[in-house]
Amino acid sequence: MSSLRTVGLGPIVGHVTSTTARIWVRRGDPADEVADIARHRRTVGVIAIVAIDGKKLRNRSAHYFRLQREFDRTGVFTLGADTGIGETATSLELTPGTQYSVRVGTLTIDDPDPDSDSISNDLLGKRLPAASVWVNEEFEALNDYESLASFTTARAPGAEQVDMAFLLGSCRYPGLLWKAKHADKIFGPMLEEALGRQGRSAVDMTLMVGDQIYADKLNRRVKGGLANTFEEFQERYHTAFGSRRMRKLLRKVPTYMILDDHEIEDNWAQDRIKKAESRNVFNLAINAYMSYQWLHGPRSYGRRLFYNFGLGGYPFFVLDTRTQRYMDDIAGQLDDNHMLGRPTLSEEEPSQLDHLLHWLGEQDPRVPKFIVTSSVFVPNPMDAREGRKGRPEDKVKWKEGSDSWPAFPSTRKVIPRHIVDKKLQNVIFLSGDIHCANVATLHFKGNAVAESLKAFSVTSSALYWPFPFADGEPSAYVHDSTRPKQKDTSRSDEG
Repeated sequence: MSSLRTVGLGPIVGHVTSTTARIWVRRGDPADEVADIARHRRTVGVIAIVAIDGKKLRNRSAHYFRLQREFDRTGVFTLGADTGIGETATSLELTPGTQYSVRVGTLTIDDPDPDSDSISNDLLGKRLPAASVWVNEEFEALNDYESLASFTTARAPGAEQVDMAFLLGSCRYPGLLWKAKHADKIFGPMLEEALGRQGRSAVDMTLMVGDQIYADKLNRRVKGGLANTFEEFQERYHTAFGSRRMRKLLRKVPTYMILDDHEIEDNWAQDRIKKAESRNVFNLAINAYMSYQWLHGPRSYGRRLFYNFGLGGYPFFVLDTRTQRYMDDIAGQLDDNHMLGRPTLSEEEPSQLDHLLHWLGEQDPRVPKFIVTSSVFVPNPMDAREGRKGRPEDKVKWKEGSDSWPAFPSTRKVIPRHIVDKKLQNVIFLSGDIHCANVATLHFKGNAVAESLKAFSVTSSALYWPFPFADGEPSAYVHDSTRPKQKDTSRSDEG
């Protein structure tokens, strides 16, 4: 006899708008063994809104949604948009600025069809009873910690802009042996900050901007610590997202994610994909990333990993600075390096950089606009700055060794130039990666318009990095690029 179970991982509150919310879960099927997913079983989620603005609902509309084997038994239901499996009614309409609580369970059914068959939602729905039959005492008895999520929808589009608050973080080192519990501590204070004193969201979202897992716990050259099977990537996500405090934060605050190198391999660039071993690691890593991080985010550009969204009247563009990073490496040159994909050869095939520039051009010049880049745009490391003395070939080596924007001048110079050309005030870069929190101001020179503009860069601290003596030293980064010993000014008006 089938029965409801709590989810194996989640729920995660993902992309939330004024009228929709994406809720992600993973099934914990006892018949599944790590990456060996049982072929004779199909898993679906059951979701229902149980309270609105703290008031419990008596009449609850429930919906089925798929937890797909190709996404490691994970799935997303978009409240306010999706209709569910085998149903004709639309999901309950969500209203702006409203707090909702939802409960999610999972159901496993026998599946006699071969793997090669794709079953439509309609056909699958005919094999299932009405989803409402599961909204009963058994549903209510599901463990809150493993089944209950809450969120507040955004303000209505076009509403007057008001203060917006969000949490920014990156780099959650997993910890080794008995120190693993330390990696989870930060999420307790983050949740307290997020919920405020009234238990209602005091922040609009959390941005996690890279290295949510460390596939290479030790170093990519230390084979014992490098994930190179799907089971190992899966374990990294289950350990991270299943930790007590992080799991609680993820089910109470809308969270947006983007990958950096440690989701794949330290200092990853796409040139490594030419090697069979690295290509295998990349494929496994991206399959896991899409299942656990990409699925609950916005889908602005199809299956591309970069995306944009708006929150409270403020626009965000989240860059993918890893899977589109090329260091084709003509010796002694940087011009062949591209941070956001190779230059487009046709207007019909815009690159990520083209999409970013187009998006920037659409924004109100006065309104703060945020560019999320896992790699820090500024400040530069002291050993990769423009003014560092040395032979040209050494400078190339130093910049490429920085694993950041200084190694990609062909991409980097375009963005400040576009900011000036479009007279864009208040562009704010949000980053992580370097384990060194800082705020930087970018000044522009040239004509009067350029000199009237300012942009900013905010870099988060590490969520957990226990080795400050090995990385994240403030003196390793430029503080004032105009001073002789820190000279790091660059030109964006060339070419």
